[in-house]
Amino acid sequence: MAGHWLILADDLTGAADCAIAFGRRGLAAAVTWDIAASPDAKLQPVLSFDADSRGLSAQAAAERHGCLLERLLKPDRSLFKKIDSTLRGQPAAETAATIAYLMRSNGTAFGICAPAFPATGRTTVSGHVLVNGRPLEDAEVWQRDRSYPSADLAVVLGTAGIKTQAVSMARVRGADLADCLARIAAAGEVVAICDAETDEDLTRIAVASLSVTPSPFFIGTGGLARALAGILEPLSIEPVRFPPSAYGSLIVVGSLAAASRAATRKLASRDRVAHLPVTPETLLGDPAGRAALAKRVAEVILGGDDALIEIAVSDVLDMTIGPRLARSLAEALDPVAAQIGAIAATGGETAAALLARFGIDGIRLIDEIEPGVSLGLTLGQLTVPVATKAGAFGDADSLIRISERLRAVRIQGCFS
Repeated sequence: MAGHWLILADDLTGAADCAIAFGRRGLAAAVTWDIAASPDAKLQPVLSFDADSRGLSAQAAAERHGCLLERLLKPDRSLFKKIDSTLRGQPAAETAATIAYLMRSNGTAFGICAPAFPATGRTTVSGHVLVNGRPLEDAEVWQRDRSYPSADLAVVLGTAGIKTQAVSMARVRGADLADCLARIAAAGEVVAICDAETDEDLTRIAVASLSVTPSPFFIGTGGLARALAGILEPLSIEPVRFPPSAYGSLIVVGSLAAASRAATRKLASRDRVAHLPVTPETLLGDPAGRAALAKRVAEVILGGDDALIEIAVSDVLDMTIGPRLARSLAEALDPVAAQIGAIAATGGETAAALLARFGIDGIRLIDEIEPGVSLGLTLGQLTVPVATKAGAFGDADSLIRISERLRAVRIQGCFS
């Protein structure tokens, strides 16, 4: 692991919260979702690509990952397959496609799977994903959006025919972890599923992986990315500066997660924040309503205040219209893009739709506001600070912290 990485993710927020782990160690890191993106993104030592595959079928997601690996994975890059910490989307099919590609190109494929992200309450015990100490199956997100019969990782990966070997907590914390991983790797075309409850567990896995031959690819979330970045030598970071702005921030909440909705209510009660809920009916069938929304957003941000847009949906929303809502909102706000001082978005789908519509093809990652909330500078036609957050991460004050940090950054014209 020489510091050159390809991170392949199924959504934008996940791509960002893995890449920033390396960015904070001084490695230039960028996330993009455009295969034709400018070299500013694609030539960075750490390239994180949003495959935008979470809403696809297993077959389509696998095909997209295979095609992207063909185009993006270079011999000098280590591979990190980012999966959702709550197993949404098609992590099994995408991992199977990754193994198939590596077998074709290298003749070998050994994966280390450790999806724990302790800083956000995600752990792995006996090969099973837990959220805040409880089985993932009990979590809100599993009830609303799941792809598999259980959160047992061997079962999940087994749905795509992937061979697995369990690495228990005792093994992870034992003296022979490196030898254990090497023995599993020797079997070839297999994934080691590693338990982890703490950041220290993930660091032990990262360190042990260094001595494994052939070099493994990694399957995980921001927690494992931080562990891998943490064992690299840190580099000095040059300050990133940009023209300061007195215009307000655009903050968009497109996630259904209870954590995001609670954070929206807290931020909406703050001074210098205009709460602008918008319904699916307006976004999909009311051109006059969309124009009125854009006009109000312009008034708010030109005055230096923050415009907090909440896609006001019910818990029984048809999940299939999510992409249409995100695209429609992006189209409605396109006329005011040049006036925005900074951008924040919860939910990868919402963030990707907004940024792409605004002529942005990537993000240079600079810092992390809190675990799961990345901060960077947009690349492309618009250069503004941007924060992305997975919908289910954070607490009721997360959006307040994001708003305050973006305000300071955009006014100062720097991230320090």
